[in-house]
Amino acid sequence: MTVTFPAPTSPHDAEEGLTLAPRFDGDGLVTAVVTDADSGAVLMLAHMNAEALARTIETAQAHYYSRSRRKLWKKGEESGHVQTVTEMRVDCDQDAILLKVRVAGTGASCHTGRVSCFYRAVPLGKPGAELEFIEADRAFDPSDIYKK
Repeated sequence: MTVTFPAPTSPHDAEEGLTLAPRFDGDGLVTAVVTDADSGAVLMLAHMNAEALARTIETAQAHYYSRSRRKLWKKGEESGHVQTVTEMRVDCDQDAILLKVRVAGTGASCHTGRVSCFYRAVPLGKPGAELEFIEADRAFDPSDIYKK
């Protein structure tokens, strides 16, 4: 099965239609917000190109496009923390994707070893204040997994 995506037509079709026609940005990417399927916690934010989106739809395993490495990657290909997609949604104008996932292994999604990439808080009302760790504990030691 090969998934292809038509170009978006009108705003009305994007918002009310039944055709998945993602609005990729100038770099060919769409933002993906990833949440835990059970708790609803936000795990990470990533980007997908058309190939990553198609592979995710085809396999129900999360694939992303790494802007820094400039390549497609399957989440968990090194760490074993594969993300199985239980539900995928698209936002109103089809320029963002929401993935609800279950994470294999330790359940951690962040390369720092934490469950979520959002483990620090920005103090509000205190310009220039230091970030505060709110979920500092690691589920795994990254040096044990990432050998590159």
